[in-house]
Amino acid sequence: MSSEAHSISLIAPVVLLAAAVIAVPIFKRIGLGSVLGYLIAGLIIGPFGFAFFHDSASILHIAELGIVMYLFVIGLEMQPSHLWGLRREIFGLGTLQIVACATALTGVGLLFGFTWQVAFIGAAGFVLTSTAIVMQLLGDRGDIAQPQGQKIVAILLFEDLLIVPLLAIVAFMAPNHVVETTSARLQNIGIGLIAIAGLIAAGYWLLNPLFRLLAAAKAREVMTAAALLVVLGAALLMQVSGLSMAMGAFLAGVLLSESTFRHQIEADIEPFRGLLLGLFFLGVGMSLDLSVVAQNWQLILSGVLAMMFAKALMIYIVARVSKSSHTEALDRALLMAQGGEFAFVLFAAAVSAQVIDSTIKSNLTAIIVLSMVLTPILGIVFKRFTQTKDEVNLDNVNVADGLSGSILMIGFGRFGQVTSQLLLARGVDVTIIDNDIDMIQNAEKFGFKIYYGDGCRLDILHASGAATAQAIVVCVDSKETTNRIVELVTHEFPLAKLLVRSYDREHSLYLVKQKVDYMIRETFESAIKFGGVILQQLGADEDEVQRITDEIRERDDERFETEIAADDVYAGVGLQYTHAHPRPTAPLIRPKQAGRILNDEEAQKELEEK
Repeated sequence: MSSEAHSISLIAPVVLLAAAVIAVPIFKRIGLGSVLGYLIAGLIIGPFGFAFFHDSASILHIAELGIVMYLFVIGLEMQPSHLWGLRREIFGLGTLQIVACATALTGVGLLFGFTWQVAFIGAAGFVLTSTAIVMQLLGDRGDIAQPQGQKIVAILLFEDLLIVPLLAIVAFMAPNHVVETTSARLQNIGIGLIAIAGLIAAGYWLLNPLFRLLAAAKAREVMTAAALLVVLGAALLMQVSGLSMAMGAFLAGVLLSESTFRHQIEADIEPFRGLLLGLFFLGVGMSLDLSVVAQNWQLILSGVLAMMFAKALMIYIVARVSKSSHTEALDRALLMAQGGEFAFVLFAAAVSAQVIDSTIKSNLTAIIVLSMVLTPILGIVFKRFTQTKDEVNLDNVNVADGLSGSILMIGFGRFGQVTSQLLLARGVDVTIIDNDIDMIQNAEKFGFKIYYGDGCRLDILHASGAATAQAIVVCVDSKETTNRIVELVTHEFPLAKLLVRSYDREHSLYLVKQKVDYMIRETFESAIKFGGVILQQLGADEDEVQRITDEIRERDDERFETEIAADDVYAGVGLQYTHAHPRPTAPLIRPKQAGRILNDEEAQKELEEK
């Protein structure tokens, strides 16, 4: 084969990579985000730009694996117990939002003069949010693990469950539809349930031994291949069973969430996930048919605005009904107001079933793609109007990279600042990282050397010297962030001592289960000291204060041991002093004069004794 043939075969991947490498940094630099950069780059290199590519559908089909891998990673971070805890959000909040949005969007289609079939198909395509765009935007903001992010993830999971039923409804709407027999329906349901059961069984009894065997072989590339095999195999199993590929990958991730290899698997998958997800956004940009937009610009533009407004309004109302704050509800409404990538599959199925024609499909596809393009812009506008202060850049901030020290301290807030004083006073080599840029810059004014880094990221921990540190000290003020760091450290750096700031009593119980070397409740010692000072102000002497504080410490230790044994935060509640507890007989304040006997009989008796 000639060298010319070789060079021609490389044009497509080189153009795709160049588009991403050039567009994404520029758009992020000017504050428009990576998603919009990918979309615009795809539009420029696609059939209606420089025409480097003519088949955007094939690119989208391959790049859908990026969404599959993203949901696998989300599953890795969501233990079964946590997923069970989200059941109300998944089925309650998800159902309410889907019903409200589908009703409103169908109404919009009818108002535009379409038949009920076209209105419903358009609504069904628009009601399911773009998992790729929403998850990418949440990830860029660091909100996936936050409560508001978890609600959005729960709704997206419920939407994934609706993909197969919606395709079945489209088939039912076909003019020449043949009614499916009950036995055929039961057979399809049975196949789906068997596939899910098989995936769960493989997760419990096959995956962990497999990764343990591969880890013993010490072949890193085979571990990476195995991680890809798990993701793609789970997706394929769900697909051939008539279910969602993304749902299969998510379930596989959940089943591996408690595996000792979860962080290694996540690290192996991450590069593929990022590249394929970027490829998906490029494909979406390519699929925007500018000729269709030009011919029907009034219909498409008004359709985009009407559909996004109706969906955003319903999401906002549902969020407020479920007691979310105004800001959170508005954020969710703008973030999820677009149509989703599933619409492309749904519209193609509707054309095949002769429910809609190809012209309507092109118009609806243009509406969906434009809504995807507008979503990052709306997010930027919302952020600008709700932001209380300007973003701080990293120009004058030291980023954690290639560090080493005998102690790695994560978090330099009020707690970490005081803790560091004892270590620095003894000359201990301490590396300190934090992700609050304002705090880092302020600390530098006082002579501290703080490095910028997110302790929840494995690569940052490696760059900060966690692998060689004698001890890792976690001083952050977020319980969720602390838990994530503890999980990473216990799995990846088991030789380092792990000392952790605990948020409260319940959090302390969790940390004990994680086998940290030491934990301390962030307010316990200061509260004990404060209570002792109050007693002194009331007149108690130092010995009495010491006796009482020692007793409270002993009771608290005993109570905590009881709670650990029972695995119940209420187990030792009887060891607390409460208002129902008898008051001490000895006064805490010494009387200034002798007491008087007020009862006549007692007074007479005392006189007779004298």
